[in-house]
Amino acid sequence: MLGGVLAGLAEYFEHDVVWYRLAMLVLVVVTGLMPGILLYLGAWVIIPEKPKIESADKTDYHVHK
Repeated sequence: MLGGVLAGLAEYFEHDVVWYRLAMLVLVVVTGLMPGILLYLGAWVIIPEKPKIESADKTDYHVHK
């Protein structure tokens, strides 16, 4: 939830984000805090941000007759 890494991965692979969060929780519990946190931070840095779509200004539209 912090950087949207798991939600972004779930959206990209078209899965439910709950499974990714549960897998991350299991990874952190089984391997200890550090490997899971380092993987998450690394993914946060490496994975590009989703492009934002902005609406055009209404003054940009010109109709020529």
